[in-house]
Amino acid sequence: MSRKEIEAMFGLSDSKQTWVYQEGRLEAKLEAVPKLLALGLTVEQIAQALDLDVAQVQQVEQQKRSPE
Repeated sequence: MSRKEIEAMFGLSDSKQTWVYQEGRLEAKLEAVPKLLALGLTVEQIAQALDLDVAQVQQVEQQKRSPE
């Protein structure tokens, strides 16, 4: 089935507006944070580049420092 057929079947106007899609995008952005920190970018630069809140980036940074 094509994407258009699936959207029509589930009554979706655009699959990019679904919760699952949005969660996947956020998860991908958060996974990129440690790599960008390792490159020497600041928390503020990363937040701006990935369109995240500074607090979200700081949370990932803290988790990286103290792994469970």
